[in-house]
Amino acid sequence: MLIEPKALRSALGRFATGVTIITCRDAAGQPVGLTANSFNSLSLDPPLVMWALRNASSHLIDFQKATHFAVNVLAEDQIGLSRRFASPVPDRFAEGTWTDGQGGVPVLANCTAVFECHSDRHHAAGDHVLFIGRVLALHQADLPPLLFHAGNYHQRGAAL
Repeated sequence: MLIEPKALRSALGRFATGVTIITCRDAAGQPVGLTANSFNSLSLDPPLVMWALRNASSHLIDFQKATHFAVNVLAEDQIGLSRRFASPVPDRFAEGTWTDGQGGVPVLANCTAVFECHSDRHHAAGDHVLFIGRVLALHQADLPPLLFHAGNYHQRGAAL
Protein backbone atom coordinates (compact mmCIF):
# COMPACT_ATOMS: atom_id res chain seq x y z
CA MET A 1 0.00 0.00 0.00
CA LEU A 2 1.40 3.39 -1.00
CA ILE A 3 1.15 5.96 1.79
CA GLU A 4 0.60 9.46 0.42
CA PRO A 5 2.53 12.13 2.39
CA LYS A 6 -0.55 14.38 2.69
CA ALA A 7 -2.65 11.53 4.13
CA LEU A 8 0.13 10.53 6.53
CA ARG A 9 0.52 14.12 7.74
CA SER A 10 -3.23 14.37 8.31
CA ALA A 11 -3.38 11.09 10.25
CA LEU A 12 -0.33 12.03 12.36
CA GLY A 13 -2.04 15.33 13.15
CA ARG A 14 -4.75 13.37 14.96
CA PHE A 15 -2.20 12.68 17.72
CA ALA A 16 -2.44 15.57 20.18
CA THR A 17 0.94 16.92 21.32
CA GLY A 18 2.41 19.61 23.47
CA VAL A 19 4.20 22.54 21.88
CA THR A 20 7.85 23.34 22.55
CA ILE A 21 10.51 25.85 21.66
CA ILE A 22 13.82 24.01 21.24
CA THR A 23 16.90 26.20 21.73
CA CYS A 24 20.68 26.01 21.43
CA ARG A 25 23.63 28.28 20.64
CA ASP A 26 25.21 28.36 17.19
CA ALA A 27 28.98 28.22 16.56
CA ALA A 28 29.22 32.01 17.09
CA GLY A 29 27.36 31.78 20.40
CA GLN A 30 24.14 33.31 19.07
CA PRO A 31 20.83 31.92 20.34
CA VAL A 32 18.91 29.65 17.97
CA GLY A 33 15.35 28.49 18.51
CA LEU A 34 12.36 26.99 16.76
CA THR A 35 8.90 25.70 17.50
CA ALA A 36 8.52 21.92 17.51
CA ASN A 37 5.90 19.41 18.54
CA SER A 38 8.02 16.34 17.75
CA PHE A 39 9.29 16.08 21.35
CA ASN A 40 8.95 12.98 23.52
CA SER A 41 10.42 11.11 26.47
CA LEU A 42 12.83 8.29 25.68
CA SER A 43 14.31 6.88 28.90
CA LEU A 44 14.12 7.43 32.65
CA ASP A 45 17.44 5.73 33.39
CA PRO A 46 19.45 7.35 32.01
CA PRO A 47 17.21 10.42 31.64
CA LEU A 48 16.86 10.87 27.87
CA VAL A 49 14.49 12.87 25.68
CA MET A 50 14.19 13.09 21.91
CA TRP A 51 12.91 15.39 19.22
CA ALA A 52 13.13 15.63 15.44
CA LEU A 53 14.02 18.39 12.98
CA ARG A 54 13.44 18.50 9.22
CA ASN A 55 16.52 18.08 7.02
CA ALA A 56 15.44 21.24 5.18
CA SER A 57 15.61 23.40 8.32
CA SER A 58 18.04 26.30 8.10
CA HIS A 59 18.98 25.57 11.73
CA LEU A 60 19.81 21.89 11.28
CA ILE A 61 23.57 22.43 11.29
CA ASP A 62 23.33 24.59 14.43
CA PHE A 63 21.63 21.80 16.38
CA GLN A 64 23.95 19.13 14.96
CA LYS A 65 27.00 21.07 16.16
CA ALA A 66 25.53 22.19 19.50
CA THR A 67 26.75 20.45 22.65
CA HIS A 68 23.56 21.36 24.55
CA PHE A 69 19.93 22.15 23.84
CA ALA A 70 16.84 23.04 25.86
CA VAL A 71 13.28 21.91 25.38
CA ASN A 72 10.93 24.65 26.61
CA VAL A 73 7.42 23.17 26.97
CA LEU A 74 5.03 26.04 26.39
CA ALA A 75 2.14 27.08 28.60
CA GLU A 76 -1.13 27.96 26.89
CA ASP A 77 -0.54 31.70 27.36
CA GLN A 78 2.67 31.41 25.30
CA ILE A 79 0.89 30.82 21.99
CA GLY A 80 2.36 34.07 20.61
CA LEU A 81 5.90 32.82 21.25
CA SER A 82 5.06 29.53 19.54
CA ARG A 83 3.93 31.40 16.45
CA ARG A 84 6.93 33.75 16.61
CA PHE A 85 9.45 30.87 16.71
CA ALA A 86 7.65 29.13 13.84
CA SER A 87 8.00 32.25 11.65
CA PRO A 88 11.00 33.78 9.87
CA VAL A 89 11.22 36.88 12.09
CA PRO A 90 14.67 38.48 12.40
CA ASP A 91 15.07 38.29 16.20
CA ARG A 92 12.92 35.55 17.65
CA PHE A 93 14.40 36.09 21.13
CA ALA A 94 13.29 39.75 21.32
CA GLU A 95 10.15 38.54 23.12
CA GLY A 96 9.93 36.36 26.21
CA THR A 97 12.11 36.28 29.31
CA TRP A 98 15.27 34.29 28.62
CA THR A 99 18.13 33.14 30.85
CA ASP A 100 21.15 30.94 30.16
CA GLY A 101 20.89 27.30 31.19
CA GLN A 102 23.28 24.35 30.99
CA GLY A 103 25.89 24.95 28.28
CA GLY A 104 24.52 28.48 27.79
CA VAL A 105 21.27 27.34 26.15
CA PRO A 106 18.44 29.87 26.18
CA VAL A 107 15.81 28.90 28.77
CA LEU A 108 12.37 30.50 28.64
CA ALA A 109 10.64 31.63 31.84
CA ASN A 110 7.07 30.68 32.75
CA CYS A 111 6.96 27.42 30.83
CA THR A 112 5.07 24.29 31.86
CA ALA A 113 8.42 22.47 31.88
CA VAL A 114 12.00 22.92 30.69
CA PHE A 115 14.52 20.17 29.97
CA GLU A 116 18.14 21.33 29.75
CA CYS A 117 20.08 18.66 27.88
CA HIS A 118 23.51 17.60 26.76
CA SER A 119 23.22 16.64 23.09
CA ASP A 120 23.92 12.93 23.35
CA ARG A 121 23.58 11.95 19.68
CA HIS A 122 21.63 12.53 16.50
CA HIS A 123 20.58 10.16 13.75
CA ALA A 124 19.35 10.61 10.19
CA ALA A 125 15.77 9.35 9.94
CA GLY A 126 14.05 9.83 6.59
CA ASP A 127 13.47 13.52 5.92
CA HIS A 128 14.31 14.41 9.55
CA VAL A 129 17.18 14.16 12.01
CA LEU A 130 16.37 12.66 15.41
CA PHE A 131 18.11 14.36 18.35
CA ILE A 132 18.61 12.55 21.65
CA GLY A 133 19.52 14.54 24.72
CA ARG A 134 20.57 13.58 28.24
CA VAL A 135 18.59 15.66 30.73
CA LEU A 136 20.97 17.60 33.00
CA ALA A 137 18.43 19.87 34.67
CA LEU A 138 14.69 20.33 34.62
CA HIS A 139 12.11 22.82 35.80
CA GLN A 140 8.36 22.50 36.01
CA ALA A 141 5.38 24.65 36.92
CA ASP A 142 1.73 23.91 37.48
CA LEU A 143 0.63 25.80 34.36
CA PRO A 144 -1.79 24.58 31.68
CA PRO A 145 0.14 23.40 28.60
CA LEU A 146 -0.32 24.64 25.05
CA LEU A 147 -1.58 21.77 22.90
CA PHE A 148 -1.53 21.10 19.15
CA HIS A 149 -4.02 18.84 17.37
CA ALA A 150 -5.17 18.54 13.74
CA GLY A 151 -3.24 21.65 12.68
CA ASN A 152 -4.60 23.92 15.43
CA TYR A 153 -3.67 25.10 18.91
CA HIS A 154 -5.88 23.91 21.78
CA GLN A 155 -6.34 24.35 25.50
CA ARG A 156 -6.48 21.47 27.93
CA GLY A 157 -10.00 20.40 28.81
CA ALA A 158 -11.35 19.00 32.04
CA ALA A 159 -9.64 15.90 33.42
CA LEU A 160 -11.56 12.68 32.76
